[in-house]
Amino acid sequence: MVTRTFRAFRVFRAFRVFRAFRALLFLLILWSLRPPRVLVVVGPPQEVHTTNPLVGVHTRLTDEVEEWKIQRTLQMVREMGAPWIVEFFPWPYIEPRPGQFDWGHSDMVIRHARAQGLTVIARLGFVPDWARPKDTTFNYVDPEFYDEFAAFVAAFLARYRGEVNHVIIWNEPNLSLEWGYRPVDPVAYTEMLRAVYPAAHAANPDAVVLAGALAPTLEPPGSAAGLNDLDYLEGMYAARAAPYFDGLAVHAYGTNFPPEADPAPDVVNFRRTELLRAVMEAHGDGHKPVYITEGGWNDHPRWARAVRPAQRVAYTVGAYEWARQHWPWCRAVAFWAFRYPAPLHNFQDYSTFVTDDFRPKPVYLAVQEYTGNDQ
Repeated sequence: MVTRTFRAFRVFRAFRVFRAFRALLFLLILWSLRPPRVLVVVGPPQEVHTTNPLVGVHTRLTDEVEEWKIQRTLQMVREMGAPWIVEFFPWPYIEPRPGQFDWGHSDMVIRHARAQGLTVIARLGFVPDWARPKDTTFNYVDPEFYDEFAAFVAAFLARYRGEVNHVIIWNEPNLSLEWGYRPVDPVAYTEMLRAVYPAAHAANPDAVVLAGALAPTLEPPGSAAGLNDLDYLEGMYAARAAPYFDGLAVHAYGTNFPPEADPAPDVVNFRRTELLRAVMEAHGDGHKPVYITEGGWNDHPRWARAVRPAQRVAYTVGAYEWARQHWPWCRAVAFWAFRYPAPLHNFQDYSTFVTDDFRPKPVYLAVQEYTGNDQ
């Protein structure tokens, strides 16, 4: 009986070894069939040729992991004739633990952007786990950690001094979603700017610290969703924010309106930017520039705030031209969004200029023609 059991055990063990060997062999075969790694060569420095130096796009390379796709994205931006890009560099991605930095991905993005001759506006935000209370969202920043965020901004600007000078401090702080699902607070945001601004300029005296970027919204005071961007900017000035930013970042979505539609306090359209500019001028900040860091139109066939594809093409080109002709205080118009790393399978896919597999959309080709790069 013992001998029979021992033989059965040996057979069982041999069977397990065979299965393990077969699995290993299968993995080796798969490994041998893998596609070759794409060799990425940065190449000589390029220059953007354009008829409008304000043209820009929000590139959204944050979660793009393949270097050749980063390079191809930025090459297509240059070939479209856009000198400006806005890119998001999340704090948790770069400093996952206090004082321990991982610059690999941001180095890659900035290296290729510079090689293509693009000017980078870096959006800095999000909060790592170690710098926020438990069970809060990535957008929850506590005043207790403003100094740590300021130190991150300074580290970013110091590392990329001479390569990246423009930084946006946070994103849409006038929306509760972007403020950690808390009541929005222009006073608290001003305190953040007060912590960040001197640290940023100590790290890079040429830094352009941008406040905002304010979301266009009609939310009234007391709304759980946020606060009207005009009221929020007034609240920042009331909190004495003026000395702590060098320019204002604005989001200028056209919704269903053409770019030339008149602005009004109760309307969200492209020229709402002019109302924010008027607030700046009323508070003696007319010398500061404005940067549009998101905006544009969407041509989803069934979204209530979308326009038809031909309208999107005409409105996008028209908006770039409107800013060039009428807004001497505007430095860049970076529309959302150039490309996503993968389809989102919702209405946002209809905001892009090229598909995830780099096929140009009609809006891309129209802007390329407008900037004189369609040859």
